[in-house]
Amino acid sequence: MFRKAEDRKQEIRHEMRGGNGDVKLIHSFTEDELSSPTRVCATLVLEPGCSIGAHVHDQEEEIFYIIEGTAKASDNGKEVILNAGDSLLTGGGESHCIENIGDNTLKVFAVVIKFA
Repeated sequence: MFRKAEDRKQEIRHEMRGGNGDVKLIHSFTEDELSSPTRVCATLVLEPGCSIGAHVHDQEEEIFYIIEGTAKASDNGKEVILNAGDSLLTGGGESHCIENIGDNTLKVFAVVIKFA
């Protein structure tokens, strides 16, 4: 299956998971298009100051890959600064959050995989 960039489904989530501002999700593929137990396969776009609040991934794991920008992320309480090319893996009941602390747009490719 091919998907051109201009054909990707987009949505805005306000104060996602209790965070600040709006997060734009640009879906590469939706859950119903995937045969694997994948819940999310999307690019997340956060403008400066926007964030996704702390939340737990129980019975699933989430992979973040920073495409561009600078983020402050927390993984189960440990904070780190992430830049383009960095990754974060959270799952198995652990929590995480992410915030755009830079002056430019933060773009994160995210995949959430449910445990079978």
